[in-house]
Amino acid sequence: MRILLERHRESLLLFLLGYVGNEEDAEELMMDTYAVVVSGTSTFSGRSSFKTWLFGIARNQAKMFLRKKKGFFFSMEEMLEKSQEGQISDGHHETPELEILRQEQNNELYQALETLPASYRQVLYLIYFEEMDADEAAHVMGKTKKQIYNLTERGRKALKEALERMDFDYAKY
Repeated sequence: MRILLERHRESLLLFLLGYVGNEEDAEELMMDTYAVVVSGTSTFSGRSSFKTWLFGIARNQAKMFLRKKKGFFFSMEEMLEKSQEGQISDGHHETPELEILRQEQNNELYQALETLPASYRQVLYLIYFEEMDADEAAHVMGKTKKQIYNLTERGRKALKEALERMDFDYAKY
């Protein structure tokens, strides 16, 4: 169990950070999520992957938290600060030039994502950053598979339009 929880720690923290907007609350919610898993309050039935089940619990924890705090989904400012400080890494080693280009691209992407409605940001995060399939994303978000397909398509279009409004240069990357 410890290995599984450690394996998903960073991605779960980023997912929760997208919901609550600050690292302290995200870490607290992650601990609450792990407490639910370890206590057996929610049991893994095997109908989905462990990751999907874990993210579903985290989503429910975040929703309860937000009902109390009236928060918003996906404030990217902290994620940008963390990535610029090098606190979030993907474990790949790149040349400094390539790393700077990738960081610039990520900053522009995060800025564009921040302009999207919360449901678009969430589905794009799950599908592209967490590499979940439509069934897993549907389970996490509490939506149908068809709704996930629709949200993904609309989110991609909205993201493309936002990037174009920012004069994003695709050729540069």
